[in-house]
Amino acid sequence: MPGPRPIHPLIVRLTHWVNAAAVVVMIASGLAIHNAHPTLPFAVPDWLTVGGFISGLQWHFAAMWVFTANGILMLGFGIASGRYWQKLWPIRPGDVVRDVRAALAGHLAHADLSVYNAVQRLLYAGVLLALVAAVLTGLSIWKPVQFRLLTDA
Repeated sequence: MPGPRPIHPLIVRLTHWVNAAAVVVMIASGLAIHNAHPTLPFAVPDWLTVGGFISGLQWHFAAMWVFTANGILMLGFGIASGRYWQKLWPIRPGDVVRDVRAALAGHLAHADLSVYNAVQRLLYAGVLLALVAAVLTGLSIWKPVQFRLLTDA
């Protein structure tokens, strides 16, 4: 007898966890890079870092390429399959306000976990935009001359 059907397709679950791992490596290696040339008046404990300065850079770039390639796969699937349009749109301000009020009052329904409420749709769409912005800002920091237009923006 088969178990319950997963809410998300396998590719969505895999790309989510690959990106989560890549982000953890980028954060830990970024902290190692910070410790080598601190821009703030403190150092991060070594147990929170990956690699020293040189190997931290290598870990950071390796994770960045995994994150970018996997993100392109994730976005490509979401757009090509129509999943993003089906799950995230439309986002209406009135619906967001209604669902925030219901959540604060403890009355937000969760009968069907495969259907996102307006607040979830807004936040998930915002996370997708933030991930794209993270890649673009990372590129502009990494190669400001080559990506001058991006850096200027």
